[in-house]
Amino acid sequence: MRFVAACLLMCFAPGVRLAAETRPVVEVQTFLAANAAHPDSAVRAAVVARIAFGYHINSHQPSLDYLIPTKVVFKNTAALKADRVAYPQGKPQKFDFLDSPISVYEGEVRVGALLRVSRALQPGTYQLHGNFAYQACNDHACLAPAKVPFEITVRVAPASVPLKPANAEVFRKINFP
Repeated sequence: MRFVAACLLMCFAPGVRLAAETRPVVEVQTFLAANAAHPDSAVRAAVVARIAFGYHINSHQPSLDYLIPTKVVFKNTAALKADRVAYPQGKPQKFDFLDSPISVYEGEVRVGALLRVSRALQPGTYQLHGNFAYQACNDHACLAPAKVPFEITVRVAPASVPLKPANAEVFRKINFP
């Protein structure tokens, strides 16, 4: 019986390892600081990226000219437009393959943006699309530059409807200009 169990474990172990290796290096979620927005107003948004353990990505302002910066790019529309994107400061980190530390992000990165809502919008739900662009590296190699698409859904409410704060824990660590 132990022999059969060992054979099954050996047969399925490579599949488990492959599944773990296909996990994305960067996963992205979006948040709003309020449950809705009014026409002709602004609402704070956050794009939160989680970087897989063992990887880092260059900061928005990389230390060396040839390094690819992390960028959050919004596809603005007449209804919704991103304004004043706020990136966190990178952390200097030294790697064996470089002589000096470089500015990187690891773990979780929170990028803030102020979304402008058009005056002409009627109450309803609207989407703003974008991409989180980055280049991930580990201690040995860098992967090809990549983009993670995201979508921010904004509910527009009449000006007479009070707005409620949301996701306060996400926005505490974002320094908006």
